[in-house]
Amino acid sequence: MPRKPAETLPKVSAEDDVTCSEPCGEGLLACEAIAGRPASQVEDTLMPFLIRLLVNAAALWAATRVVTGVTYTGELVPLLGVALVFGIVNAVIRPILKFFTFPLFIVTLGLFAFVVNGMMLSLTSRISGRLGLGFHVDGFRAAFWGAMVVTIASMVLGVLIHEPDRAAPEN
Repeated sequence: MPRKPAETLPKVSAEDDVTCSEPCGEGLLACEAIAGRPASQVEDTLMPFLIRLLVNAAALWAATRVVTGVTYTGELVPLLGVALVFGIVNAVIRPILKFFTFPLFIVTLGLFAFVVNGMMLSLTSRISGRLGLGFHVDGFRAAFWGAMVVTIASMVLGVLIHEPDRAAPEN
């Protein structure tokens, strides 16, 4: 059965007593109405996030194995927590830092990006330490080389996994 646009269907809020499998309108599931978009769009957003989280976790793990001074003690789930912290730091703080250090990027022909990456790994270490996640970086030299390993490992894994391109939304 073809689905109608979400704006023509009855509104369902998170407070309504429905489960995700209960239809709340013609062809629309309750979870789709609550999220405000079809489940397929939610899945299209969630899968790349989970893939990126796993890639970050694997890259951070590789840095702990290759670089002296980058250590991790713990199980898999806390490592995913470290990867989440790393992703948030890179998504929120890195652009701000790059904006304010833009002149240094120009003067060094982009090589200052390696310093910024090291700073992000060091900040991830500090935040992870406060959260008790077991990830630690000893000094800037270890952070710099750890960031290099994380960058290379992320690049290689990204190529091997080959995340699908996001199609432009149809109008």
